[in-house]
This record gives sequence, C-alpha cells and structure tokens, in this order.
Amino acid sequence: MGLTREEARRSAAVTLSDMEMFIFPELIYSLVLANIMSPRIWAWREDSWFDGIERMKPYRRITRLKQYIMDHYAFNLDLDTWGLTTRDQELARFESFISPETLAQSNALFGYEGDKYYFDIDIRTHFGLDKYDGDVIPYWKTETVEAMDAFRLKPNYANGAGECVSLATLYAAALFIVARIPLQDIFLMATPLHSQNFVDVDDGILTNNRRLVTKKMWFNGTALSAQARRALENERVTIVAHESGVLHTMYEEASLPREQAERFAGRLNGFLCTELTDEVLGNFLRHTSDIQKCFQIRWPQHGQDHHVPMERIFAYEHGSPYRVTDNTRAKLMDEIEGEEFCECRLPSRIVFNDLEAFVKQERIDISRDEDVRRLKEQFASDCLNAEIAIESLVRFCRIRPQLPDLERKTFIKGQEPLGLEIDMTRDEIRERLESIRTANVLADMAFYAWRDLSRTEPEPFLVAAVQRCPVSVEATKDLSDPELKAVLDDMGDESIYDGPVRLAQPDEVWNFRSGDGIEKALLVANVLRARDPGTGLTLTVETGQVALKGAANEWRFSTQKGLDPAVWIIP
Repeated sequence: MGLTREEARRSAAVTLSDMEMFIFPELIYSLVLANIMSPRIWAWREDSWFDGIERMKPYRRITRLKQYIMDHYAFNLDLDTWGLTTRDQELARFESFISPETLAQSNALFGYEGDKYYFDIDIRTHFGLDKYDGDVIPYWKTETVEAMDAFRLKPNYANGAGECVSLATLYAAALFIVARIPLQDIFLMATPLHSQNFVDVDDGILTNNRRLVTKKMWFNGTALSAQARRALENERVTIVAHESGVLHTMYEEASLPREQAERFAGRLNGFLCTELTDEVLGNFLRHTSDIQKCFQIRWPQHGQDHHVPMERIFAYEHGSPYRVTDNTRAKLMDEIEGEEFCECRLPSRIVFNDLEAFVKQERIDISRDEDVRRLKEQFASDCLNAEIAIESLVRFCRIRPQLPDLERKTFIKGQEPLGLEIDMTRDEIRERLESIRTANVLADMAFYAWRDLSRTEPEPFLVAAVQRCPVSVEATKDLSDPELKAVLDDMGDESIYDGPVRLAQPDEVWNFRSGDGIEKALLVANVLRARDPGTGLTLTVETGQVALKGAANEWRFSTQKGLDPAVWIIP
C-alpha cells in the first residue's frame, strides 16, 4: 500500500528534492525554518566579518551578508551529487496527489519547456541529460546548510556548495539571523527552473543564487543582470512562500493571506518596471548586443566630432570601471584607442547621442502609444527593424511576471502565525516552532527537514533513506559485504549534522565520506534493500552501538549519537 499524502509529505521533507517541493510547496519554507534552527548560521554572527553589522542600514547589512556567502559557497548543479531517477518512478510516487498532465505544465523535469527560450536551448542538453534515456531525470535534492557546508569534504571543493533552492533558503535564513531582516519582508519564489528571493527593502532586492540584484542593477544591461533576468522573463512563478503561508500556481487553495500575495505582486511588479531615461536607453543597448551594430557614439577629438561604433564602446567597458551610460563616459572615451575614432559619420547607423537627448528632453513614457510612435521614428534606420527594436526596449523596461492568478485562488485561514522575531534566540525560536507544530504545517515539517529523530517518528526518515538514495547504491554495486564494511570503516566517524539526535541520509554519508555509526548502518540498509528488496532488515539502536540485522548476517557500528534505544524496521 502506498503512503498517504501526509506520510509522503513528511518523508519528502527529509529528501527535499526539487520535485517534492513542487508537489508539497510548504517544504521550501520548512527548510528555511530548519536552517534557522541550525547552529551553523548562528555561528556566523561570531565572525569578525560581521562586526558592527547591527549598526549598519539594512542594505549594507544585506550586502555584507552577500559577500560572506560569495566567499563561502559555490553554486553546484550536477547530475552526480544526488543521483538519477526516472519520470515513471516519480509519477508513480505522486499519482495519488497530482496528474501527469498537471505536473508537465509547470515542472521542467516532467515536460515543461516554458517560452520559446527553453525550446531554443534544449532543456535536456542544457542540464546534461541528453546522454541518458529520455525518461531519466536527476533527483536534485535541496541541501540543508549542513549538507552545503559538507561539500568542503569532497575533492575539488574548497568551500560549501548548493543548488539554487539551497542557496535561496540559506539566504532567507541568514537574512533573518545575521542581517536582522524580519521574515515578513522576505518572499521566496520558485519557477520551473530556478528559485530566488524577493526582499522588500528599499526598492526591493532579489537574491539570485549567490548574488544580489537591486533595481538599478536589474536594468544596467550587464551580463550578470541578463542572467538574473532570465527566469522572470521566460518562466512562470509557480510557488510563492512566506512566513504567513504558501501560494502555488497548481493548487486552488492558498495559505498565503491575500493581502500578502497582493503586497508581493505589487512590490515585485514595481521592481521589474522602470521609466525610460537616457541611461536606461544605453543600458538597453548594452543588454541587446545584436543591435549595437546599428548605433554609433559622437565624440569630439581635438575640436572636431568623430564617431565610434557602439559595439566597440561596449567592448572597451569590459575590464573598465567606467561606463558609457553614466557620468564616467568621458573617462571611458579617454581609454579608447585613437584608431577606433572615425572622422565622418558611419553610414546607416543611428547616432546614440541624438537618441538619448530626445529621450531626455521629451520625457518619453513607453506606456503611451503616442510616445512609442515618436520614439519609433527616432529608431528609423536601414540597419534595424524599428518596431522590433522598440518592442524589445519596452520588454527591457517592463517585465510582467507570470504570477499565480489571485482571482482563481481560495485563500484559507486558521494557521497559527510563526511569531519569529529578529531579537529571539535560537533556543527561543526552536521552542516556539515546537509549540505550534499542530497548528502550523511549516513549523511541523521543519523538524523533519531538520532531521531531528527525537522530535519526529523514524519512518519518514527511513523511507527516504532506502527509497531515494541511489548514489550509494550505484557506487557500491560491485562491492562484497566485507569490502563494503572496509570502505565504511575507512571513512570518517563524524556526522555532518550537529548534536545527538540529527542524522544524515545514506547518500550524504557516501558523498562526504563521513558518518556516525547509525548513519553508516543506514547506508548498508539502503544497499542491502536495493540488492534484495524482499529481505527483512531491523536496526537496533543502543547506547554507544547500533546493529543492523538481515537474513544472512549482522552489521555492527559504534555510535556517538544519543538517540533513545529503539528497534527500527527498515521499510
């Protein structure tokens, strides 16, 4: 018999794969809470890098945090870390909760390809899946802060690492703990291929993997901003998660209060729109490299006007602190070699100086048809299609995010507020979350994501351990039992999870080559279950040791964990 929805959600809170978060969207915020309960991020406060941070303004606190994350974590998204599964296998897990057709509409791993952009890049090739059968998909588990830190134990990793959801949830927790940003001002949002946060500070700030993007940066036209814009330009927002609840494009009911959903939509829309100024016009050309060849800059040399191709101007910007679009233009032009300047105007090219003067003097409003018509006349050239160029300019200035339709949602009430404040201690936060578990699903699932076996029943953890840890199974498939035991004995004996009651999953033990005896015994259970699904396995936890018993033999390991004595039946 399959798992009930509640059982499946509890086990998914342990695995934390991207697809599980799509099915159970509350899990993304439960991971934030698990990270907030972790001692790891609280320890950052003691780092000298954050000395005096409480006296800084919010934006400076956030940028300080950004640099710390940049220095200590890398972006990691490969197919080997957490292994592979198949669409059929995952659809079978979720068939009681969601139809394949619905899943395919919103999840990239199950067929979603979004706008033309994703057809152009070929999603499977983009992610390196083209070498596998079309049914094969990656697990892409979202890492807790402990698992992110543990990447330092892997070869060729100098720092921690994680994928986009891991970095988004890490950022949300660290914004609260270290930068003292209230949870009410932090919104997490997921698209089919990306996760990021919107922080309601000043004009708004987006976290994008390790980096931050302000509104000014969003419209600066650089390669970094183009990368940051990609998800919201091409994908729908499928999940919005906040301390007050969750909104999902797929589910009619939303626990996120309507006023918070409207606040998020209004603030995000404002962040993604800007007025057309002469500086923004230049940033658009920097962003849209294929039309740079149709423009030129007029610049005086020795009292006589000269002209420089626009693409050469932007080429000189690379590696230079100066920009053609701001008050450092003169310094940039001084860096350009003399042979780049032409004495006569370049044929068929628009003079950018005249176009920016027109925009500045006329105060063009791209929301007015008449202003757009007049602007289009200024773009007239044999070199480019003015109408297409203007359409691109409007899209550059005004992105309309594809958010869940609030008019089609039923907003449910009754969830106990989290009630977490920035002046609370870690112990106070954990006690508060524990006290509201029966009244707040975000708090309840946080203890499963936190891997606390003293506050959760073992079955969800065990199901995840022997059903969704393919890496250790694949890596040990050719090892005999004695060889497997020898490999485990050669590994480190420390768990990557702090404390006496929190455990790592088998693939975490294998990937990071370290684990407590209980965790190593569970790795063996995972391997034996894969080799002989029908064999009976029991795990006996005692003080100082653990024994895994199967039909043929018994495996014993010493343990430093402090779990209560128990006998676990391996599912």
